[in-house]
Amino acid sequence: MSSSPLAPWLQPQLVALLAQNSPALLLQGPSGLGQWALGLALVRAGLCERPTQAGACGSCESCHAIDVHTHADLCVLMPQASLQALGWPIPNAKASDADGAEKAPKLSREIRIDDLRDAIEFTQRTSARGRGKAVLIYPAERMNSATANALLKTLEEPPSGVRFVLASEAAHLLLPTIRSRCISHTLAWPDEAQALAWLHAQGLDAAAAKVQLRAAGGRPDNALAASQAGLDVQQLRQLPQALRHGQPGALAGLSPGQAVDRLQKLCHDMLARHVGTSPRFFEVADLPTRQGAKHRTAGVNPAQPDPQTASQTSGLPALLAWSKALTHSARIAEHPLNVSLMLESLAQQAHHALDCYLRNDPA
Repeated sequence: MSSSPLAPWLQPQLVALLAQNSPALLLQGPSGLGQWALGLALVRAGLCERPTQAGACGSCESCHAIDVHTHADLCVLMPQASLQALGWPIPNAKASDADGAEKAPKLSREIRIDDLRDAIEFTQRTSARGRGKAVLIYPAERMNSATANALLKTLEEPPSGVRFVLASEAAHLLLPTIRSRCISHTLAWPDEAQALAWLHAQGLDAAAAKVQLRAAGGRPDNALAASQAGLDVQQLRQLPQALRHGQPGALAGLSPGQAVDRLQKLCHDMLARHVGTSPRFFEVADLPTRQGAKHRTAGVNPAQPDPQTASQTSGLPALLAWSKALTHSARIAEHPLNVSLMLESLAQQAHHALDCYLRNDPA
């Protein structure tokens, strides 16, 4: 087994970061730009037996051990759910029911303090291969306060020969003291041509890659993940009109989290178009259009409309209320009481907001 080639926009960043050789590095930026891939490439190169300026050789015993997730000098610190999603082994994941029968455990979505303590103990052991040790933490913002404080003590006095690589998709959630003890690197955005070429190399056809990349806000990893999760491109393009007309099953096949994400993007684009800017996630042709002229209140000079009246008659409050409601829904999306009822509620909420806006009525 060998690792996939690094994405073209990540390779120059890898070369530059390898030249720095910092003992504590923080990779930061929005999700979908390749934090995990770049972080793993950095620790691979640091542990490689025959490294080059471009990174790890990919063929030595050290590289092979990382490929099969058994390297004795690498500690990957992630939430259990992220370990499972990326195909890495989950330590101490077995659980038993009251009768002693083994059952599937509930996987943590936080980096647990016990796992960090194991990582700290790992850093204090002698290197097995003699090329130092590495700790890769992803996504770093998933550390709770206890875990973050325990890591901070280690970063204040890092063990000799150990390199820490923290990769985060929300670095502002990290303790300022942790950020201050790391050399920060903000990931560069790929240009559209690079991202589309990379998605095509991953198996997406040109048309699907363009729609998925736009729906992901230009973030290639997120676009690929959506495609691999089975997101139907045609359903995505038809979503705004389906919600506008209240079609049943408009959100069918999506998890609550995916549904909220799609709806927030649609709400964003409707607001963007309202203020005269280009939509980011959907094509203009796929967005529902407003019907009829704006209402005007008697006695108001059309050349100088009252801002409050214009806001109410434009239906803008409907979009703003919808945006606020979606923010609340995002907080509970991972733990809905009833998935089907939540999806139905989200679809009805979207239909109401779009209907109010497009008919020029206040919410």
